[in-house]
Amino acid sequence: MHFKLLLAFVNDDKTNAILKAARQAGATGATVLNNARGEGLKEAKTFFGLTLETQRDMVLFLVEEHMARHILEEIAKAGEFESKPGTGIAVQIDVEDAVGVTSQVAKLQEIVEEEL
Repeated sequence: MHFKLLLAFVNDDKTNAILKAARQAGATGATVLNNARGEGLKEAKTFFGLTLETQRDMVLFLVEEHMARHILEEIAKAGEFESKPGTGIAVQIDVEDAVGVTSQVAKLQEIVEEEL
């Protein structure tokens, strides 16, 4: 079984929505890293010399490769990445190998076989 790593960088108010959307699309779990910082096309606004930044989270999903694109698209919808610029981004990376996922492989095989 081959996997993809999905990385989503998202405003913290959208984290729960993308977790729910990914789960409904077939993701079996996620890791959330809080207090991420990022800078986009426009510089952060300042107020009396203080930077006004929204809190960001980095969410990692290890997913089966055949399900990756669908999950990525659902994350993008839930996070409003395309409709509201600056709300977040998501990418997928090939995973060469993974350990610790044996318990999930059986369930994922059932799902993938149904999809294909």
